[in-house]
Amino acid sequence: MKVTVVGAGNVGATCADAVARWELANEVVLLDIKEGYAEGKALDIWQTSPINLFDSRLTGSTNDYTRTEGSDVVVITSGLPRKPGMSRDDLIATNAAIVKSVTENVVKHSPDAIIIVVSNPLDVMTYCAFLNSKFPSQRVFGMAGILDTARYRAFLAEALNVSPKDIQAVLMGGHGDTMVPLPRYTTVGGIPVTELIGAEELDAIVERTKKGGGEIVNLLGTSAWYAPGTAAAQMVEAIVRDQKRVFPCCVWLQGEYGLKDVYMGAPVILGRKGIEKVLELKLNADEMEALNTSAKAVKEVMEVLDKMNSVTA
Repeated sequence: MKVTVVGAGNVGATCADAVARWELANEVVLLDIKEGYAEGKALDIWQTSPINLFDSRLTGSTNDYTRTEGSDVVVITSGLPRKPGMSRDDLIATNAAIVKSVTENVVKHSPDAIIIVVSNPLDVMTYCAFLNSKFPSQRVFGMAGILDTARYRAFLAEALNVSPKDIQAVLMGGHGDTMVPLPRYTTVGGIPVTELIGAEELDAIVERTKKGGGEIVNLLGTSAWYAPGTAAAQMVEAIVRDQKRVFPCCVWLQGEYGLKDVYMGAPVILGRKGIEKVLELKLNADEMEALNTSAKAVKEVMEVLDKMNSVTA
């Protein structure tokens, strides 16, 4: 089994570290455009193997995609963060060009790979990878829901003073302020969360979850990496071990929930073939309204990319 992580920044390196430590692949390739960067990160992680007791081999590469040949799973974390004065469209244009180039190289060297996108803006970059890979949508999807539900569950664990291990939750929609946490589908040790916490406090946790990434940016001056990188690694684990895990992922909806031709978060079964099934929950009127609002926001961003592609075509 071979796993490649493209982008050796904080998120990519964290993902590669988790994939190696959990021994999810015989070989883990870390690739970056910056000279020597991926090689240094890979070497540093490899030197933890006698301490953390793993034998997955790590290889670092400066933009040499031949080293990624035959990868089973490729995680794309490449892209630039939004800088002061940069518009949303500028960010999309910059990162779409990066993701397009990465995807084309992945397809050339690993035509049977499953692609997990972590680059931001997440939903539209997953769409970008899908368009440029020409892979079936079951093999191109994004990491967002696992990160967002992890934040949601972590906040609930704090509020309830319980183990996060016992909290299960579902979250849908776009990765951002329009995401749709679903308290009705949230349980603590099988107990509905609404029986354990007041509506006002639960609403506050939902709002904190929606702004979870921004909270970390405000504290650190940069975006998160431990949780996103580990969330992507958990997706790799579900695939390579064919675990059939039920996770919220950014997927290509084709009629599910009444939505079509949009990449956004929904619960799926994740296994060796990638997205093996999209699960359709019975949402109430308020939940459907929130999901449709989120879908509209995501589609607006996708249309920005479509217009850019039509100009450059």
